[in-house]
Amino acid sequence: MKKLLGLAALLTTFAAQADFIHPLDFNGSDAQKQEVIDFIQSRVKADYCNGQLDMCQPTTLRMMEQQNLSAFKKLTQAKDRKVMDRVIKDYCNGSLDMCNYTTIEMMYQQNLKASGEKLTW
Repeated sequence: MKKLLGLAALLTTFAAQADFIHPLDFNGSDAQKQEVIDFIQSRVKADYCNGQLDMCQPTTLRMMEQQNLSAFKKLTQAKDRKVMDRVIKDYCNGSLDMCNYTTIEMMYQQNLKASGEKLTW
């Protein structure tokens, strides 16, 4: 019975998670804006309330939600889809579970910069 209840709780958690919207596929519609907000709120709550961190305070949650929304808006203006897709693959679809827009934006910028550099003496 406990296993059944645990499985039901887990499935409910997954069902409540909103879908990730690729910033370069964002069309600006009200529906997609709401999906982005839902994903951000869900992800921030999972990271700060249900994860390793115990920082589930309204101030922290709103601050991190705002950071993620700001990062998402910047990412919609990105120019290099190949770099973006790789970052999303690594941080959202790989073994790392760091799929938030703040991390994606930071790593996109770092990878974009590094892709234009060469090792010199």
